[in-house]
This record gives sequence, C-alpha cells and structure tokens, in this order.
Amino acid sequence: MPTAILLALAAAALYGASDFLGGLLSRRSHYALVGLVGQSAAAIGGLAAALAVSARPDLGAIGWGIGAGLGGAVGTLALYRGLSRGRMNVAGPLSAVGAAGLPIPVDLLSGGEFTSLAVVGVALAIPGIWLVAAQPGRRGGGGVVEGLLAGLGFAALFVCLDRAGDTAGLWPVAASQLSAVAVLAVFVLAGRRGAARTVEADRPAGAARVPWAAVWPGVLGVCSTVLYALSTREATLAVSAVITSLYPAFTVALAAVVLRERTSLAHAAGLLLCAASVGAFAAG
Repeated sequence: MPTAILLALAAAALYGASDFLGGLLSRRSHYALVGLVGQSAAAIGGLAAALAVSARPDLGAIGWGIGAGLGGAVGTLALYRGLSRGRMNVAGPLSAVGAAGLPIPVDLLSGGEFTSLAVVGVALAIPGIWLVAAQPGRRGGGGVVEGLLAGLGFAALFVCLDRAGDTAGLWPVAASQLSAVAVLAVFVLAGRRGAARTVEADRPAGAARVPWAAVWPGVLGVCSTVLYALSTREATLAVSAVITSLYPAFTVALAAVVLRERTSLAHAAGLLLCAASVGAFAAG
C-alpha cells in the first residue's frame, strides 16, 4: 500500500504541474491547440513506454485503454469549456470531486473493501479537493453541466485504466493517449457545427502559431498516467483514484510559488485536508 500511495501521489503532482503549464500556455494560445500538441507528445511517450516494457498487447486491455483515452479527452474539453466561459467556481470543483468520488461506488460494486482509515481518507479528500479547486472571486453562471461531464470523463479514465489490468504492460496507457489525440484532433480540425469557428473566435492574439512548448505538459501528463496505472496494480481503484485526484493542490501550490499568487483561506484549508487524507491512507 505505501508504494501505491507514493505512485498515486507522484501522479497527482505531475498532473498538477501539467495543468499549471497548460494553463499558462492557454493564455497565449487556444486551449484546444495547446491540448492537441501536448496530447500528441503524450501519445508518442505512451507508445515508447509500452514498447520499452516487455508485454504483449491484449485486445481487451487495449479496449479499456481506448475507453480511458476517450474519457480523458472528453473530460478535458468539457472542463476547459467551462473554465473558458468564466465558470471556474463550479466546473473546476465539480470535475475534481467527480474524478475522485465516482470511482468509489464502482470499486464497492466490484467487491472492493475499505479500511476505517481509508474511509477517513476519502471523507477528508472530497471536501479538500473541492476547496482547493474552487476559484474565489471568479464566478460565472452555470458550469454544472461542464463540471459534471468533466468529472465523469476523468472518472472513466481512472476506472478504465484500472480495469485494463497489468497483463498487457503499458499498452492500455498507449492506447488511451492515442485515442485522446484522435478526439482532440477532430475537435480542432472539424468544421461542421461551427467547431472551427468557435476555435477561431476564442483564439487570443498570437494564437495562430503552433504552441510547441505544450509538449512539456503532455510529457508530464503521460508520465502521470503511467504512475497512476502502476498505482492501481498495488492498491484498490478508489484509493489510487482519490489520491491522484488531489492534483489541484499541486496546481495551487505551483501558482503560489511561481506566480506569487496569494493562497486564500479556503485553499489553505483544502491543502490541509488533502494532506491529512494522504496521511490517513498511508496509515491504513
């Protein structure tokens, strides 16, 4: 269990760093282009990792990997749609809490068991994630649909990678990254139903250039996905998913250190709850 917690915590740290860098780049380029470049780099990295591990591809496991990639891509697009429309106080927390909370009933229905300390860890993590992900003072109407859809997508990513098992090595991770590239490419390139016009209308000044720096969030993202997949082989789905969903805490911490953004009381309380939840999981 300690190994699984360390792997999931490392995955959360890298996811948080990836979101931080992606958010900075999205201020200069359209988020869909940033996502496509980053996801393309992640797909190359995932394929290289799968080839480096001596395991044979398994159709069933790859199918779960494709499902994970579709969930992750839909979750990312839904979340960024909500954030880009000023709905940060609703879409962000809902997506993070959904990613943490939805795998729990799936794990229970599959026969998973929780220790008393694991229950305490979940009880501390859910409100902690909400407080950390919330954006004080930046409100907008709506955002519920985007937040719920994003949470469902990220939860699908976690559940599907867990269900892929470990017999196929890292091929499910590679499949997830490749399928996510396909979804993002369709979103960026397809012109029907105004998708292309939406990208053009939302594009900031100077966004016509390809944001090649977005390769780095993609590299961090695929590394975090690999760490999460390894964590699920050492612990239950719920424990790995909840700890990995603490990623907003690392995004907030990076913003405070790098951008000198002030940490609100809500963020500070959320960070403390997240730290306490990790301690409860580790003790259990």
